[in-house]
Amino acid sequence: MNASWEEFGWERLGNGVGRRRLPGWDATVALVLGAEGTLLFDTGSTLREGVEIRTQAQALTGRRVTHIALSHPHFDHVLGTAAFAGAEVYGAAGTAALLAGGADELHADAVRQGVPEEDATQAVDVLVAPHHQVCDEWTLDLGGGRQVLLANVGPAHSGHDLVALVPGSPAVVLCGDLVEESGEPQAGPDAIPARWPAALDRLLALGGEDAVYVPGHGAVVDAAFVRAQRDRLSAAFGVS
Repeated sequence: MNASWEEFGWERLGNGVGRRRLPGWDATVALVLGAEGTLLFDTGSTLREGVEIRTQAQALTGRRVTHIALSHPHFDHVLGTAAFAGAEVYGAAGTAALLAGGADELHADAVRQGVPEEDATQAVDVLVAPHHQVCDEWTLDLGGGRQVLLANVGPAHSGHDLVALVPGSPAVVLCGDLVEESGEPQAGPDAIPARWPAALDRLLALGGEDAVYVPGHGAVVDAAFVRAQRDRLSAAFGVS
């Protein structure tokens, strides 16, 4: 690394793993560094944000982002993707078709939530859908013994929820909006509340008791927090 995570306002989560909480919606983006590749988990809410993340990633690693995983197809997690030319993009099965056919809705949601219309239009005009669809699990080899497991655990928060497990001591689980710390989990019109507790059960099974869990919004949490959120969702939606 050419610089420290902290110089750019990033939080170090483990060896070669860090994340940044973006302004505005407090959405998390994360980087996982391997000897030959770099994975970015989510890309921000605008192209401008994506370019800033790209610049920081290059300064941190000395090379470009080679892989992108999109946690789910909401504007604050996907609209910066076009800033990363040449990266291989992964998403839960169905994400590509949804983004390809839902650009107008994505634009409207971004503007409704406060993204300037010009920024939303610019990002949607060059919207990048995943090249690779994860139906169950997919292991990415970033070189030097660094492997990342992508797992399709949805539908839950959205119709297409993808998480990433980075083995290590501790393991790091990138949760997307399946877990939120800075506010209550949001169940929008595309949420499947009846499936959400089961998705969190699988998340906990992937990471285990000692993992670091990184919410889509908010501070890093532990397994006990995820389990408590799972129980609250179960009670709220009347599912076991």
